[in-house]
Amino acid sequence: MVRYLDNNNSGFAAWNANRNATGKKQGGGFLRWFLIFIAVWWAIGIIFGKNTNVIMPEDNTVVEIDVSKVPVEKIDAQKITADVQGLRISNIDLLDFRANANTDDTVKLLSGGDSYAEIGVVGVGTTAPAPNTIWKKNGDVYTWRNADGVEFNRIIVVNDYVITVNDEIKNNTKKDFSFAPYAKIIRSNDKTSSAGVYTGLVVYANNDIEHDDWRKVARKPQAYTTTNGFAGFVDQYWETVADIESPDQTIRGQKYGDLYQSDINARAVNVAANSNTNVVTYLYAGPRDSNTLKVAAQKIHGIDKTVDYGWFWFLAMPMLWLINTINAIVMNYGVAIIIMTILLRLLMWPLTRKSFTSMATMQKMQPEMQRIQKLYANDKQRMQIEMMKLYQTHKTSPMSGCLPMLIQIPIFFALYKALVISVQMRNAEFLWISDLAVMDPYFILPILMGVSMWLQQRLQSGATKSADKNDITAQTQRAMRWMPIIFTVMFAWMPAGLVLYWTVSNLFGILQMYIIKRNMDK
Repeated sequence: MVRYLDNNNSGFAAWNANRNATGKKQGGGFLRWFLIFIAVWWAIGIIFGKNTNVIMPEDNTVVEIDVSKVPVEKIDAQKITADVQGLRISNIDLLDFRANANTDDTVKLLSGGDSYAEIGVVGVGTTAPAPNTIWKKNGDVYTWRNADGVEFNRIIVVNDYVITVNDEIKNNTKKDFSFAPYAKIIRSNDKTSSAGVYTGLVVYANNDIEHDDWRKVARKPQAYTTTNGFAGFVDQYWETVADIESPDQTIRGQKYGDLYQSDINARAVNVAANSNTNVVTYLYAGPRDSNTLKVAAQKIHGIDKTVDYGWFWFLAMPMLWLINTINAIVMNYGVAIIIMTILLRLLMWPLTRKSFTSMATMQKMQPEMQRIQKLYANDKQRMQIEMMKLYQTHKTSPMSGCLPMLIQIPIFFALYKALVISVQMRNAEFLWISDLAVMDPYFILPILMGVSMWLQQRLQSGATKSADKNDITAQTQRAMRWMPIIFTVMFAWMPAGLVLYWTVSNLFGILQMYIIKRNMDK
């Protein structure tokens, strides 16, 4: 289509010549407006982005505490297992997910001595359990009593990927005490898993999701105040966030050394003499899957909003649903992508047919357009009028062939987002490809995509060449011949599932053009 528009014998070339004749600058219009659109979109994001509810955090340097003497208990559930060591929870295994396609090892979150979630309270006027406190375990209940006679009972329950920590504080004394709940997550940064998807600190404050990537947190500590919310970290496929059922919270995110920390400090709770209270904290450690997060949102309000579908979320969400639905039938994501691609191309068939018909009409208009150009060579205004009449008579325009390509742009970006954030697509195998969410290790698909793009280009534009080597349109036409090579190089590092979609789309377009052309010839 692009080569046809740039051909010297096309209506688009005549249209360009007409624009030159009227003194208007030639070429670059579409690219210029596309760049303006991107710039405006970026500016809107800056202007209306997060700029409220942020305060400078206080110094929150972590003090290393020796917890080696605290016994480690194992919690086992259907979806996860984890280590509990006093106030800390770590080494969370996601039993349904493999670390990679070539191993049976499970995905592990907050693993290692430096990565953990810590949930507790700070006593005001009395002591509270510290990270190195040794609890007594009686069945499923962890118990500790301080010197003043205040008793702390902790029960940990796991539902799917949500760990619920219920702390009961019994004040058996004759004095009132206060306790401030807190929760923090400390972990290292793995930037290698970003793949163009937002990763880093995630905060839910004042009913809004706030994103601060690793670089921003490392450059400057971030802090928020909110009536309720949660905080934690997100990777490409996983996230760990903590949420305290308590109003008036201060949420912080910062880096110290090689580690990153998010913490929530809630308003102190007063426990009167001879009374008790409960503090409930939720810890989510699991996949960034929309269906899973909707279930978790029943306890952690707003967590289902942490999935980033990008600008074209309104396309990415239904496309991801369609792929998963097809995969449930065919049991292979590669086949599901092929079927989805064919369905999309069938849906666009009327538009593609109209576009190709318009291009063919423009070819038939060439003699009349050349006659008008010669006849009114010295009357540019009359040439414009006659050209517009010709377009209206044939009910076409020079840009009518671009619609299918313009529609492909948002579909491309939406599918890219759907592929790289889909946990189900991770480690999905297809033929020689072990993971459709990463690049083809043998570059077979990108090469097939480049070849199919070249064939489609030839079919759409034909083999007509310009004799004038100095003509700008001819130069553009020659430059367009490099597009299949450029796209091949660009797509070589794209997710294999996305390259598969583009390749199948090209092959279907070739078949579609052949059918339409044959019918028009008849």
